[in-house]
Amino acid sequence: MSLLELTDVTRSVLLPDERVLEILRGITLTVDAGEHISIVGRSGTGKSTLLNILGLLDSPTSGEYLLEGASVARLSQRKRAWRRGEDFGFVFQQFNLMPGRTALENVAAPLMYARGRQFWRRRALAADMLDRVGLGDRLEDMPEKLSGGEQQRVAIARALVRGPRVILADEPTGALDVDTGGEVMALLDEIAGQTGAALIAITHDLAVAARAQRHYRLAGGVLVPIVLNAPGQVTEWVGDVPTDVPTGAAELPGTVRA
Repeated sequence: MSLLELTDVTRSVLLPDERVLEILRGITLTVDAGEHISIVGRSGTGKSTLLNILGLLDSPTSGEYLLEGASVARLSQRKRAWRRGEDFGFVFQQFNLMPGRTALENVAAPLMYARGRQFWRRRALAADMLDRVGLGDRLEDMPEKLSGGEQQRVAIARALVRGPRVILADEPTGALDVDTGGEVMALLDEIAGQTGAALIAITHDLAVAARAQRHYRLAGGVLVPIVLNAPGQVTEWVGDVPTDVPTGAAELPGTVRA
C-alpha cells in the first residue's frame, strides 16, 4: 500500500464570468514511504495547487486521494488539520520565518500544537533539530542575522521537528544561489533518508529535480513522467512530445521564474 495515492484528481475554479478554469487535469500519482520524487514545470502550471492538495491544504474538485489507503475526502476539517500537522512538513521558497523570534523559537513553534512529551520538550527538540541542520550555535539569532541559506535551514528544521512522514518542498532553492541550493537539497535528502520520510520537491530547476528517484513534468495541468539521465538532461518524456534539453541545463525551456 502506497503512502500517498492520487487517482484522476482534478482541480478547477469558477471564474466571475462563469467560465471554468481547469488547474489540474486527471492527476494520477503514487508515493511510497522513503521515496524522493520531483515535479518540474514553469510558473502557473499548477505545481503549488498540487502541493496544497497533497498537504491537505486544499481539496480536489474530483478524483480520489488516499492517505495510507484511506480517502481524505472522509476526514473532517479538524481531522485534516491534525493529520496535516502530524504527517506533513512544508518547506517553501520564501522562508516564512517569524520576525522578532529567534531561530529556536521559530523551530519550536509547530510543537506548540503537539501533545505530551513533544509539547513539554519542544525547546530541546527544536535545539536538537537545529543542531542536525548545522545551526546548533545559532539558536538565539534572529532571522535577519542569518544568511539566506541559514534561514532556509531554519525553515527545514521547523518543517521536520515533528517528524513528518511526508516532506513537501515548494521551490525550496528558488531564493538561493546555486551552491547554497545544492547544500540545502543535500540536507533534505540526508534527513529524509535518515527518517524514512517521503520527499516531494516541486521545482522549475532540473538540477534540483535530478536528485530524485522519480521525475515528473506538470504542464497544462497534466502530470507526465520524465526520465533524467545525465545531470539536468531530459532523455525521455514518457507519454508526451520529446523535448531536447542540453546537458547541464538548469531549467526547462521557456521557464519563467516566479
